[in-house]
Amino acid sequence: MPLTTAARPAFDLDGAWTVHAQVSVRPERFGALLYHFGTRRLSFLKDPKLLAVLEGLAAAPSARAACERAGVTADELPSYRAALTTLAGSQMISERTSP
Repeated sequence: MPLTTAARPAFDLDGAWTVHAQVSVRPERFGALLYHFGTRRLSFLKDPKLLAVLEGLAAAPSARAACERAGVTADELPSYRAALTTLAGSQMISERTSP
């Protein structure tokens, strides 16, 4: 009997997101290192534009707006949505509860 995995809910690009309060972001030449002090997970961002998206999340009304401000094109948006989905799944980013 094959194993099935539940599909992840689609990342809400129109929701308000921010870098998790327990995450430290260290910019590097290649992108950035993210360290979550609660989960003790380390993530590597290999895309400086994704770093720009993360840096803009707190000030943007939505993840979509942060992507636009970072220069993400419509053709690139599905890839960035996938990356943000992964970051949300690993608790590196979280939904903002207040504006």
